[in-house]
Amino acid sequence: MEQSIIPGLPDDLALRCIAKLSHGYHGTLECVSKGWRDLVRSPGYSRYKARNGWSGSWLFVLTERFKNRWVAYDPDADRWHPLPRNIAAVQDGWDHYGFECVCVSSCLLVIGGCYVSSSPNHKPVFTTDVMRFDPFKKEWKMVAGMRTPRARFACAAVSGKVYVAGGCNSTQSSGISSAEVYDPVADRWEELPAMPRPRRHCSGLGLSYKGSFHVRSGQVVLAEPISSEVFNPLEMSWSTEVGIWPLSPLQVMKNDRVYTIIDWRGSLIRTRDGEEGEWYNVGLVPCVVLPDNSREPHVLGYGFVALRDELYVVGGQALKLEGPGVGTCEILRLSVVRVCNHLDRPLNWRETRPMCIPAGGSVFGCASLEESSPP
Repeated sequence: MEQSIIPGLPDDLALRCIAKLSHGYHGTLECVSKGWRDLVRSPGYSRYKARNGWSGSWLFVLTERFKNRWVAYDPDADRWHPLPRNIAAVQDGWDHYGFECVCVSSCLLVIGGCYVSSSPNHKPVFTTDVMRFDPFKKEWKMVAGMRTPRARFACAAVSGKVYVAGGCNSTQSSGISSAEVYDPVADRWEELPAMPRPRRHCSGLGLSYKGSFHVRSGQVVLAEPISSEVFNPLEMSWSTEVGIWPLSPLQVMKNDRVYTIIDWRGSLIRTRDGEEGEWYNVGLVPCVVLPDNSREPHVLGYGFVALRDELYVVGGQALKLEGPGVGTCEILRLSVVRVCNHLDRPLNWRETRPMCIPAGGSVFGCASLEESSPP
């Protein structure tokens, strides 16, 4: 006779109760009993959650201290946990740089980039590879690759599809003008009309805004405003807009409200008025408090990402100054995570549980996935 999942409850109701728990609790669930562990790890359980759209909300982060191994945060459980190792794990002596990451169709995609060897005898290897992490199955899979190998390119998800443009590779080191779009349902890439001009350093500078794909310039020319190439998927055409976006990291909330974080003046948060186009200040990110250090440290290399109605500032490196004047400094790799609701005025920051060891330091990749409504 088979043992019931939860004694006293019908198995279908017990399964529903367990499946509604978010991913941060799965480690605890597996410790309850062998039956629960086998259930949580079974293909039928992942299919049941996928059918109901119960992915939970995820914050995916890749940091320097946990090279090539992603960690995930569950805001409902306030817990971090490592993801399974990527099946395309980077070989020893090589590092993966210049890739982009984005969440679409309830999955995390890690796209392109280049592999750089610690040996000076090896040239960088640019790739078209795309890896997909399925939060229901908790596994990585290689999907259709881009048509053009590229690194340090712009990327954004617009209306359920992934758009990439620009960057560089071994044959186009001065910049790429080509663009392409990925359909995650069909698992297929298609070429798009090329941008009016090549864009080289545009990693992290892609933006989905009001149904269009914006590619900000990564090159600053004194006395000239920052320009952006804008692709309209309905008209399948590009246009150039000037002076709309800053170079600093941007996050777009559900209502197309855009926020940015500026390093000077102590990590200032600003937002843009969608009608007038003006930027205004909404608050500061509280400084990191270091033990035995009275001076405010300068933090760089952090991640800035939005999840649900909240803004997250994740990890980074802190420069701890020692002694008066110039003196010397120590680089500390942070695992701290700070979050606020973007609707609060003034912004009310709090610290969540820090990233799980050994994750921490500069953030190489950061993306968020919000649970969608059941089909």
